[in-house]
Amino acid sequence: MESSTAKAAVERSKRSWTAALAQYRSPNLLRSTIEIAVTAVPFVGLWTLIALAVTHGHWWALALTVPAAGFLVRLFVLQHDCGHGALFGQRRVNDWTGRVIGVFTLTPYDYWRRTHAVHHATTGNLDKRGIGDVDTLTVREYRALSLMGRLRYRLYRHPTVMFGFGPAWLFICQYRLPVGLMRAGVEPWTSTVATTLGAAIPVVLLMWLMGPLAFLAVQLPITLMAATAGVWLFYVQHQFEETYWSKGRSWDFQNAALHGSSHYDLPFPLRWITGNIGIHHVHHLAAKVPFYRLPEILRDYPELRDIGRITLLESLRCVKLVLWDEAANRLVSFRQARLCV
Repeated sequence: MESSTAKAAVERSKRSWTAALAQYRSPNLLRSTIEIAVTAVPFVGLWTLIALAVTHGHWWALALTVPAAGFLVRLFVLQHDCGHGALFGQRRVNDWTGRVIGVFTLTPYDYWRRTHAVHHATTGNLDKRGIGDVDTLTVREYRALSLMGRLRYRLYRHPTVMFGFGPAWLFICQYRLPVGLMRAGVEPWTSTVATTLGAAIPVVLLMWLMGPLAFLAVQLPITLMAATAGVWLFYVQHQFEETYWSKGRSWDFQNAALHGSSHYDLPFPLRWITGNIGIHHVHHLAAKVPFYRLPEILRDYPELRDIGRITLLESLRCVKLVLWDEAANRLVSFRQARLCV
């Protein structure tokens, strides 16, 4: 039987969530400032401690790259909130905060903000795939591919590429150019070039001070772990079995937000370090809500807790889901696709 909370969610989904969640959109200047401080200071402190230890031959300190990568992920979430105009009340403050953080995350803020806005506006829309999302084919589209096309898609979707080479390529290489927006004016180019230069200057200086080997021994693990974690989070937020995909007039923004984004229910330490980004269905419903207010919404609207809920263990099964079955309205594996009639 359908639970009362699920029924309440269905009833509310017939109306708009916009008015219901508008009250949570106001950021708190002190809270936002504190969130930046408790994220940036530990990250810089850990990085400095690791660097000092390594340059003095204490290579055991590289174990601290794991928590440092965690704080880098949290910095990205703060940058993400800036891109939605959610962290501060003034756009200029959000933008410049996001641009500075982008130097640390190697993510060009203005370019990323534009592609991410497209993602929010088109998530779950089969007619508008290709920008800011994980490439997803339908079973029919996959079957229509040539042998080489199928091999390319299988390679792209292989965990080694998706969560290994892919994140490294995305953050270290691809973000150096405004891929997808190369003809969209000056801003994307300015954003990518400025971020690259902003990161290159301290990199060159630190390499000169520490030596290239010591610097790379510290920075590469942090960057790669954070990049992989970021891609994994984004993947699980939308690539789960009962996600939402539709096309044409049947596509609906609210349904796409509510049912096409997961509630990645993580243990508290991981919820904190990932800035509540797992409450992703609520974020897509109301993107201007600051990340630290998302738990308030789950508290006040318990009917949202179980929609698209995925636990840490359950999320591991999402890796095999690679194709959208339009007949069954769910993501399936390559093996399941072979069994589809």
